Amino acid sequence: MAYKKTTSYPKEKINILFLENISDAAIKKFNDAGYTSVKKINAALSERELMNEIKNVHLLGIRSKTQLTKNILSHAEKLQAIGCFCIGINQVNLDAATKKGIALFNAPYSNTRSVAELVIASSIMLIRRIPDKNKAAHNGIWLKEAKGSYELRGKTLGIIGYGNIGSQVSVLAESLGMKVIFYDAETKMPLGNAEDKKTLKEVLNNADVVTLHVPELESTKNLINKTNLKYFKKNGILINYARGEVVDLDALKNALQNEQLAGAAIDVYPQEPEKNGDKFSTPLQGLSNVILTPHIGGSTEEAQQNIGTDVSAKLFNFLEKGITTGSHTVPALSLPPQEGTHRILHIHNNVPGVLSEINTQLSKHKINIVAQYLKTNDEIGYVVLDVDKGLSKEAGDLLRKVKYTIKVRLLY
Repeated sequence: MAYKKTTSYPKEKINILFLENISDAAIKKFNDAGYTSVKKINAALSERELMNEIKNVHLLGIRSKTQLTKNILSHAEKLQAIGCFCIGINQVNLDAATKKGIALFNAPYSNTRSVAELVIASSIMLIRRIPDKNKAAHNGIWLKEAKGSYELRGKTLGIIGYGNIGSQVSVLAESLGMKVIFYDAETKMPLGNAEDKKTLKEVLNNADVVTLHVPELESTKNLINKTNLKYFKKNGILINYARGEVVDLDALKNALQNEQLAGAAIDVYPQEPEKNGDKFSTPLQGLSNVILTPHIGGSTEEAQQNIGTDVSAKLFNFLEKGITTGSHTVPALSLPPQEGTHRILHIHNNVPGVLSEINTQLSKHKINIVAQYLKTNDEIGYVVLDVDKGLSKEAGDLLRKVKYTIKVRLLY
């Protein structure tokens, strides 16, 4: 007989909220499983709006615009998990989410191909000076010339950040006949014939096209600045589809105007509008051979469907099985089901003695533990217990009284 479990809490009472026009694939995943209280809002919400919405939400899905601050999360009284339907998680206060025992999932690989393809496409457009020719044609000017227009083949691509996206860009670039060099703060295995350089400066000195694929950290803020722009090859090209704070846009503007750089493609900005149609401003507007796009590097139909499927599956597995693989807050546990048991999830502050207290309390009341799993991080511990069916409610009540408990959930 096939194994089947359902959540003990009525599915129609589990409130799920998806913001920022998350793919319908995510909604379908939960609707097909019997979850009927699923709400979708196409835009991001302000802090005040989200504080009101989040009070009774059990699962929350967001993209990159929604900022989940400590203040907002303090109002999330029932929140079990957050799904970031994107690559980044810097829009969530991780410390606050961790301390509240809220599992956080994202989709680090699902839009990799979409971003990588656009990097290559932008490289071709810029090295051929297509933005200038396109503008001239729209203005009724015939600009048929080869001056300043080159093939990508035989040029050197410099990749800053050789992670999921950077490494895939590397493979695509080599297939076009480019030489690939890269720099990463961590040691990474080169793919194909890519060469690992020891310093950022070495990459900037030697690359015809530089593409950025780094996270937004204090160490990467204004990584490309007035000083580093001087290291670029004359007539080099810069592409930033990473994070808005990584490039000093005023310094980049000066480098473009002074013809130190021949072009740039920028998809992310330090400040971005809340929704479509809002006014947008950047120092790079109106500059020659510059491609400006509205944070659409990963915005393809395929990527959004993949992200919707990936993150919703992680949320679903946590909700129904207690699996936290891929979580950035609750320690990652992947555990098999146990027939003839009830499963209880216990999240607590990571201090010595909690597991001992859990076992002592259950043993004292003659509650048999069929299986038990524990994993901790610096802040919290996550225990999954499979106990005899007839005693699960009593066990849940006892676990709630254990010192340092953050939350307890009777799964099934």
